[in-house]
Amino acid sequence: MIKAFLIAALSADGFIARDSTAPSTAWTSPEDKTRFVSLTKAAGVCIMGSKTWQTFGSRPLKERLNIVYSRRQFTDLPAGVETTNKTPAELLHELEDRGFREVAICGGASIYTLFLKAGLIDRLYITIEPVLFGRGIKLFEEIPEVRLELIETERTATGTLFLTYEVKK
Repeated sequence: MIKAFLIAALSADGFIARDSTAPSTAWTSPEDKTRFVSLTKAAGVCIMGSKTWQTFGSRPLKERLNIVYSRRQFTDLPAGVETTNKTPAELLHELEDRGFREVAICGGASIYTLFLKAGLIDRLYITIEPVLFGRGIKLFEEIPEVRLELIETERTATGTLFLTYEVKK
């Protein structure tokens, strides 16, 4: 069965971005970026919304299949990028049929919410960065109650905290 993990960086006050007009990963640490690349390359597939796709400069993440949720179909997508509007279950089933065993859910809040509400997230890789935004975009738009088990923590020399949770099903 295909596994799906959520990967996200949050400010210490719980936001994934300052606002939706200028989403950016410039505020995350080099260690977070290294972790993101390592985990997503191992998965082989990155699923994201169109705003997150724009955060990456509308360029494909190398050595990974990039799937962008969008209501509109793009005509000029580079190799390695696909768009979809399938349900999370349909998409994961299709990816499993294509031989994938793991996918990374890379954001934003609406995509995280979509997959969590569908009960398809198996693991969460959360980075807490030592920065405060005061306001911004939360990790989820709305969530059902979900029980997690903390399975790993790591603290970097610069104060970044990596948390790994398993979703208790």
